[in-house]
Amino acid sequence: MYTMFLRYLVCLLFFSSIFSQATFGGFLDSALDTAKTIGAQSLETPKATPTNLSQDEMISGFKEALALGVKRAVEKASKDGGFLNNPEIRIPLPSRLEQVASLLKGVGLENQVSAFENTMNKAAEKAAAQALPIFGQAVKDITFEDAKRLLTGGDTAITEYFKSKTWDELYNKFLPVIHDTAQQVGVTQSYEALVSQPTVNQLIKKTDFDLDHYVSQRTLEGLFTLLGEEERRIRENPTARTTDILKKVFGN
Repeated sequence: MYTMFLRYLVCLLFFSSIFSQATFGGFLDSALDTAKTIGAQSLETPKATPTNLSQDEMISGFKEALALGVKRAVEKASKDGGFLNNPEIRIPLPSRLEQVASLLKGVGLENQVSAFENTMNKAAEKAAAQALPIFGQAVKDITFEDAKRLLTGGDTAITEYFKSKTWDELYNKFLPVIHDTAQQVGVTQSYEALVSQPTVNQLIKKTDFDLDHYVSQRTLEGLFTLLGEEERRIRENPTARTTDILKKVFGN
């Protein structure tokens, strides 16, 4: 870098002898400023990267980032309107009903349609509040090699890894939570009130639609969407790194 800097100065002196100061002055001033910047950068100490960290710091930073992201994601999802008012994770009608929603509303079923959709999202919000300990348990088995690879990965590398490793276990644990919550907020009753209508019954008969599966899957997808957003914040936004280890692992 220092040699490149010297060559850059030689070129500037050569061209300055050819062009008049009037025509070349503005360019020369700008170029000299650039040369100073290059020279200064050549003397800087390289920024620390995750590979400069100890194994303990790598693991600690990885787990703390994941735990913080999970906490923030769960808090967003579980607040009132966390799913219902967030278009990125709002749970829509099942595809078969979504395709004819306007028709259903046109034949006087608007209230039933809205009640069903609202209760699904309310169930997801209430269930999300119980996800934190389930997610937290899954953070424990993290290796040094996993942390080293994922900390230098893409914007949502940690989220995608976590999702691939934990989805099935989380789903199995989450399904009964969703089932109980759905009963509490009236999802099942709203669904039955809707599908008992002859118009709707014709649309869904002979299908294997599983209400608990649908809401559970959509709830987990929403949580991982929010987790990905939190991971990006931690990687890109210094103010989101709220502890010393996060600042050290992801940069100040």
